[in-house]
Amino acid sequence: MKLSKLALDIAESPTFALNEEARLLRERGEAVIHLGIGEPKNKTPMAAILSSAAKLTSGEVKYVPPDGLPSLKKAIIRYTEDNYNRLVAPENVIVTNGAKQALFNIFYSILNPQDEVIVLTPYWVSYPEIIKMCYGKPVFVTPEDGTFIPRFSDIEKAVTSYTRAIIVNSPNNPSGAVYPAELVAQIVEFCERKGIFMICDDIYHKLVFDRKEAAPAYRFTNKDVENSHVIVVNGVAKVYGMTGFRIGWVIAPRQLVRVMSNVTVQTTSGASPVSQAAAEGALNGLQSVVEALRLQIQNNRDILLQEMKTFNGARLITPDGTFYAMPDLRAFNGNSVEVSKFLLKKAMVVTVPGKEFGMEGHIRLSISGTVKDVTEGIARIKWALDPTSPNEIYIGDKKMIRDWL
Repeated sequence: MKLSKLALDIAESPTFALNEEARLLRERGEAVIHLGIGEPKNKTPMAAILSSAAKLTSGEVKYVPPDGLPSLKKAIIRYTEDNYNRLVAPENVIVTNGAKQALFNIFYSILNPQDEVIVLTPYWVSYPEIIKMCYGKPVFVTPEDGTFIPRFSDIEKAVTSYTRAIIVNSPNNPSGAVYPAELVAQIVEFCERKGIFMICDDIYHKLVFDRKEAAPAYRFTNKDVENSHVIVVNGVAKVYGMTGFRIGWVIAPRQLVRVMSNVTVQTTSGASPVSQAAAEGALNGLQSVVEALRLQIQNNRDILLQEMKTFNGARLITPDGTFYAMPDLRAFNGNSVEVSKFLLKKAMVVTVPGKEFGMEGHIRLSISGTVKDVTEGIARIKWALDPTSPNEIYIGDKKMIRDWL
């Protein structure tokens, strides 16, 4: 069978592959702990459920405008004003099938073949693949000081005449790093001056800890949305724990929104009106659900830090946001793919190799589950890797003895 080279060059999602392997192990009755997937365990906010139920019971589940329902766009406009202190018009907003489609539509709309996008390492696994799917070239900027925060001077050096955009994800998946306001300000000023798009993936922007703040890019530009090179991507998946509803959105100049709407018309036609109603309900409902989720994740983060203190050989930079952590395990094995496979086989713990995020020697842990998931998951990982940890452990109802260290 002859297939497209473009399609064949797109890497398989490591997260989804590991999810499938974990599912098969669970079906066999294995006591798997999933620290791989970025999905909060909260219930869908009641306001979202009631709103989507009302749409369903109305029987009016038909085609919708490709850029989104006017009522949802109104809620997004209010959300943008409340959280970004920025007034936008309906023509500056497009609703998408999740933030992932938002990013695809942006890149498809701004890139020509061989145009470059600066990607800050560590990065979400889909960024390079989406850029390549749009015939662009990802250019990686990796911190050289052992942290997860790049230097502005390195970003500046990576820019060429082919650079069309810099994508910034803070709070960051996979590291949990929150970029300093000074760095965000420097990138905004640089992009506005150079005419380069700054694409802000703000999907985790409210999930920050210890009274820290993910500084919004709009704070550092005096230009209105219509004339700015700042593009904001957001959605309900993470801060509301509504991953399955697949609703994201973009705030951008109206010319870009028009082009993105044309792309949507020829691909998905638009997002489901039932999911859009749910997103509208979440945005208009009680926002205490967001704070409750944030506090739950911060508690999990604090427990993780406590458990990691006794993990000899592992190095962890404290996550300041999201529900991820990225320990450095190079003291045990520099090959993160081997480490993740080993941990799944021996300890029945799902993790994601750091190689997929541009950080070889690390693994990504998701702490979005229960306290038990975090404590038992880290205990199993320590048992599998740290020779100073106890030699015996129970995995489910099976007593396991370590015989490889």
